[in-house]
Amino acid sequence: RLRLDQELSCSDYAKSMGGSQIFLSVGEKMTVDDLLKSVCIASANDATVMLAESISGSEKVFVSLMNKKAKELELNDTMFNNCTGLPTNNHYTSAYDMARMSRYLINNYPKVLEYSSKYEDYIRVGTPKQFWLVNTNKLVKHVQGVDGLKTGWTEEAGYCITSTMKQDNMRLISVVMGAETINDRTGKVMSLFNYGF
Repeated sequence: RLRLDQELSCSDYAKSMGGSQIFLSVGEKMTVDDLLKSVCIASANDATVMLAESISGSEKVFVSLMNKKAKELELNDTMFNNCTGLPTNNHYTSAYDMARMSRYLINNYPKVLEYSSKYEDYIRVGTPKQFWLVNTNKLVKHVQGVDGLKTGWTEEAGYCITSTMKQDNMRLISVVMGAETINDRTGKVMSLFNYGF
């Protein structure tokens, strides 16, 4: 529905998101490409909402599309209540559903791996607001073959990761939820990869 070079404008609501963000200002324009970079590399909640609003007119309508897609994919342990993953009532998923979502995403939109495999990048290049995006999935930098996919952390959920790795002609997806530390999360996800390969 959007072109990568299309410029979108930030709303007051998108700017108000907490958690990880790229500190968008109201009315600031940014390309879809830079917003996707910000979401995939740096978990930017403000960029996520900006994309959702641009696709559907509001986050609420976009979330209804997320839940519709979850039903189509038969993700029986998933209910979305926002598009950011920030904690709220009636917003949940399972490791199994995350793995299936990720498989669908990679198979249908493999370009996502071009974003999620980057350890770092920049947005607003050459402006006073130039911003360094750093991937919280350190595996993409340190483990050959890891090219995604997404980390997360909230106090309620703990340290979570949905990771993907390719060796030879085999790709695996590994999901860890509720880890106590980043190192715990990294160790567990690598144990799953080692076992799988």
